[in-house]
Amino acid sequence: MSDSLNASETPHTPGVSRRHTRAKGEPRFPDGPQADPAGSHFERRIRSFQPRRSRVTAGQADALQRLWPTWGLDIDGQRVIDLGELFGNDAPVVLEIGFGMGEATAEMAAADPGSNILAVDVHTPGQGNLLNLAEHNGLSNVRVANGDAIILLREMLAPDSLAGLRVYFPDPWPKKRHHKRRLIQPEFLTLAAARLRPGAIIHCATDWEPYAEQMLEVLDAHPAFENTQADGGFAPRPGFRPLTRFEGQGLEKGHVVNDLLFRRVEHS
Repeated sequence: MSDSLNASETPHTPGVSRRHTRAKGEPRFPDGPQADPAGSHFERRIRSFQPRRSRVTAGQADALQRLWPTWGLDIDGQRVIDLGELFGNDAPVVLEIGFGMGEATAEMAAADPGSNILAVDVHTPGQGNLLNLAEHNGLSNVRVANGDAIILLREMLAPDSLAGLRVYFPDPWPKKRHHKRRLIQPEFLTLAAARLRPGAIIHCATDWEPYAEQMLEVLDAHPAFENTQADGGFAPRPGFRPLTRFEGQGLEKGHVVNDLLFRRVEHS
């Protein structure tokens, strides 16, 4: 094979986008996250998330293409994953559901290199940005999962496999008719409890006060969890949760942010 480039090829500089017109049905990132990894294998239930469409930068696209085969996971629901194999070590794994653009996730991973973070989202630019941050900061303890966190919990994680669960600023679905779409519900907590080992912490945060009250109510009522706060209320923001740009904007507008930290109790 000749070392010279074909006439139709040009050298690719990482971070610089190539102009390419995709044929119909051609994946956006051939080596990156799939558009619908679970496909039609599972029931079409009410979703707690709504995919957002926004522009993927050249740097994000390059990270998705290069790093996804090693640091990415498509949630297809077809197998139970070995977390030790996924991360290459037996460190405790914390699941983070919904990480936005990934800045807080990267900061927490850098501050706690002895723990692994499996970060789940459906926002492609955020996935690319977190991969970029992980590579730039040498964070080998981050893996990025693409798809439905419910399918991941139910079909792909073993019992007692998680050391923690983080749900920061989930969609509050403020309209009453949409409350059934909220993630933190009794059924979700039962599923999460089956994957969290005793003593694991579930940490939620929201700037939507009615949702915070609902979270507190359903967590208090669930027999698998106990409040870490002696007064049974909300917790101060712990030092390990960074103040995000989104949160800062909300605080400037007078929003009240509530944290909830509940512990998985011993199995009965």
